[in-house]
Amino acid sequence: MLEPKIIYEDKNFLGIFKPHGMLVHQYAGNGKNKEETLVDWLLKKFPEIRNVGDDPSVRPGIVHRLDKETSGVMIIPRNAEYFEHFKNLFKTKQIKKTYLALVKGELKNREGIIDRPIGIKSGSVKRSVFSEKMKKPAVTEYKVLKKVILDKNNFSLLEIYPRTGRTHQIRVHLASLGHPVVGDKLYGGKKQPEWADRMMLHAYSLEFSLPAGRAEFPEGKRIKLEVEAENPPLVR
Repeated sequence: MLEPKIIYEDKNFLGIFKPHGMLVHQYAGNGKNKEETLVDWLLKKFPEIRNVGDDPSVRPGIVHRLDKETSGVMIIPRNAEYFEHFKNLFKTKQIKKTYLALVKGELKNREGIIDRPIGIKSGSVKRSVFSEKMKKPAVTEYKVLKKVILDKNNFSLLEIYPRTGRTHQIRVHLASLGHPVVGDKLYGGKKQPEWADRMMLHAYSLEFSLPAGRAEFPEGKRIKLEVEAENPPLVR
């Protein structure tokens, strides 16, 4: 597994690349064999985040998350003030999130919006657009970047803009169209291409505003953090 990387750093927050296969933080059902998480890695290098967050004993510095098998960029606040700033931006949908995904097949429409609420399947960790349990609104916008042919099979490279932030949202929505993310064994089936050694979903960029009135940015500043995926089928 690759190591995380620092892609942006100042005194208030970090931009981090999280590799696929790494948990963001531990959770109750993770078992006895605790693997190193992004939080563990962060605490070694940035111990000041230990007391930052809503639940710093479990997820210090974490204001949003990515699935274990999803790679990509994350924001890590270094103090309480910026934690609250980013928390509010996520809550009010003022952060533009862009993902890349390689999916099975060719989509009928070159672009579209999937507006289908997502619920939890009873007795399972899976989510579904057909489940009523704890159903919440979920909206995902997508655009087909190009058709990809691998091993004589058709795939599509998508750029995705989630408008809401439900658990597994992109994966569930794309699977509901009949075009699951390649390598996603939970929603796309256990049989995957031999070359798919990971789930082909990558959080490519985050774009947001910094608070105004600071000495370094008196009028505020718009920032875009982006990082390319490490797997060739996901590189533009």
